[in-house]
Amino acid sequence: MLYALLGDLHSSIEDTKAVLTHIKQTANDAQIIGLGDLYECIVSKKRAKAVSDLPLQKAVIIEKDFENLLTFPSIRGNQEERITQVTGINRFIELPETMEIDGATLMHGHQFKWSVTWQPTFPTIEKQLLFFGHSHESGLYRRNKKLPIRIHFGQPITLQEKQYGINVGSVVDHREWCLYDSEQRTVTFMCAPFTSSQEESRLSMVLGNRN
Repeated sequence: MLYALLGDLHSSIEDTKAVLTHIKQTANDAQIIGLGDLYECIVSKKRAKAVSDLPLQKAVIIEKDFENLLTFPSIRGNQEERITQVTGINRFIELPETMEIDGATLMHGHQFKWSVTWQPTFPTIEKQLLFFGHSHESGLYRRNKKLPIRIHFGQPITLQEKQYGINVGSVVDHREWCLYDSEQRTVTFMCAPFTSSQEESRLSMVLGNRN
């Protein structure tokens, strides 16, 4: 079965539309599943410890046009958990924490222990494949280490009969997602295209954040 796995949307309408359009164009038969952090909570992790019962509009970036795009099942991420924490609205945390699909477990990734360099330590799972997000950095992992391979978007990677962690990347800012073929046991890292002006704007933002 084909699965289109995407996560870390963070309420981005433009990036989410681009990714969903790309999935329709390249893998129309795939079942789309979200890996959490669909929404962007605007309350910081530190402030969230001291506030409660906030109105929804003061806790999250939420627009009808964005919610209309969320027609697929999803697990929850830390953003959804924080939204419920500060608003008391349960519909966000009612999303499942994990999900099982053919040959794989889905988990957002905030449950992992992360090093200061954003290297995860994975929990023990029964299935061989663990798909996750959270760090906004796509990659293939073995034994808690990122494999030193160059990702070529659109080129399938055949997995051996071993345990792997697969970070699907982020929709927001990067427009990345992952196509998983459970029968062929392949993963294909994908990236929806940017226009030239969008790419220039994105690079300017990235470079600005580094300065």
